[in-house]
Amino acid sequence: MTLDNESFALLRAAVQRFIEQRLVPAENRVEENDEVPAEIVEEMKELGMFGLSIPEEYGGIGLSMAQESEVIYDMGHTSFAFRSVFGTNVGIGSQGVLMDGTEEQKRYWLPKFASGEITVSFALTEPGTGSDAASLKTRAVKDGDKYIINGTKRFITNGNRAGAFTLMARTGGEGARGISAFIVPADSPGLSVGKHDKKMGQRGTRTSDVILDDVPVSAENIIGGEPGKGFYTAMKVLDRGRLHIAAQACGMADRLIRDAVNYAKERKQFGQPIAQFQLIQGMLADSQAELYAAKSMLQEASRLYDANPVGQRNDELSMAAACTKMFCTEMVGRVADRAVQIHGGAGYISEYKVERFYRDVRLLRLYEGTTQIQQVIIAKHLIARDGQSMF
Repeated sequence: MTLDNESFALLRAAVQRFIEQRLVPAENRVEENDEVPAEIVEEMKELGMFGLSIPEEYGGIGLSMAQESEVIYDMGHTSFAFRSVFGTNVGIGSQGVLMDGTEEQKRYWLPKFASGEITVSFALTEPGTGSDAASLKTRAVKDGDKYIINGTKRFITNGNRAGAFTLMARTGGEGARGISAFIVPADSPGLSVGKHDKKMGQRGTRTSDVILDDVPVSAENIIGGEPGKGFYTAMKVLDRGRLHIAAQACGMADRLIRDAVNYAKERKQFGQPIAQFQLIQGMLADSQAELYAAKSMLQEASRLYDANPVGQRNDELSMAAACTKMFCTEMVGRVADRAVQIHGGAGYISEYKVERFYRDVRLLRLYEGTTQIQQVIIAKHLIARDGQSMF
């Protein structure tokens, strides 16, 4: 799926105007209140942001991965809280239904996700289960035509905004094959959401625990209608999610470089702007070169994603997504560090947004799989390759 070039150019221009005119001016308000203003959320719905990656036949815009990457790159130029509001609807929350859901599930749920009528969250991580997702403990026990689910999910993005959860629970034995994916309405009896987490950065984003205490869910809500496929659904979803996060990292790196350049041109020491000092120029140049490399990786990995049939597992694609997520998120961490250094003491003061963004980007190396998990994925794919020709 892809949007025609003319329509996409118009959409992207509208998003860029929205960022410049509405989001950037609201950054301090979000930081101070730890909340995205309700009127901005409504404007994002009207702009179609909740349905960027959902096909037109299900009420969305239907962007390709390459196009989604460009829009999320633009969104990366402002506070991460804005993207977070609709990010789960565009990515990990909806994509499992789109890739593996029955036609009935797609037609019922996806239009609600695309319009923003329902915010959908992805519930995989647990208190004792993060990187080792295949060992999750939340259990769903068959009871007639429904399942009874018990367990706790942790760090669930948009947990207290969600109207539904794409939730992984164990319906069988141990390991990946015993896990099923469910669509769980947030108003289900026995489901509760904890208070939102207080984090180092990314104020305005919402993560929280989701607690399930004898929650009844219809067997019809198993994604795809077949138990035991949930772990594989989750892994396919994460390939796209990792490219989405990589695009966000690249956008923020560009914002940080621009802010650092502007500061360096204005700040004077020894009678001249510090931008004239070669050691400052070296930090700027290193940052720009790394961003160029990261964007090139993102574009190639997005092209590879779009060339792959929707929902089909592809080892080379998974490795490319892991490489891209790892490099881009590590890259923006280095860029943020240099940006603070260029600002000097001012970079440590909250009056300058570089201090805030420095904290915000730290999370990118943790969620959607830590850097170390990306390394494990990459190495496993390399080791599993057969002895094919290099050419």
